[in-house]
Amino acid sequence: MRMLIIIVAGFALLGVSWFTGRWFAIFLAIWFAVAAINMWIGVTHAGYTVREELPIFLVIFLLPACVAAFLWWRLPR
Repeated sequence: MRMLIIIVAGFALLGVSWFTGRWFAIFLAIWFAVAAINMWIGVTHAGYTVREELPIFLVIFLLPACVAAFLWWRLPR
């Protein structure tokens, strides 16, 4: 459930960053940091190993990032 909430937050951040200049680069940098912090929390506080958290990190980061890349590619700049 927590993973779904974080992914939805990523899409919300994408929606907010859509209205700023250079939204793609800003979004990717911020979203990577948020996903990395989530992974760090999972490793340090929840007791998971990096090996267990890495696939979750990739899903959390890549879903909104791929949508952002698709929008950047398909929409006029």
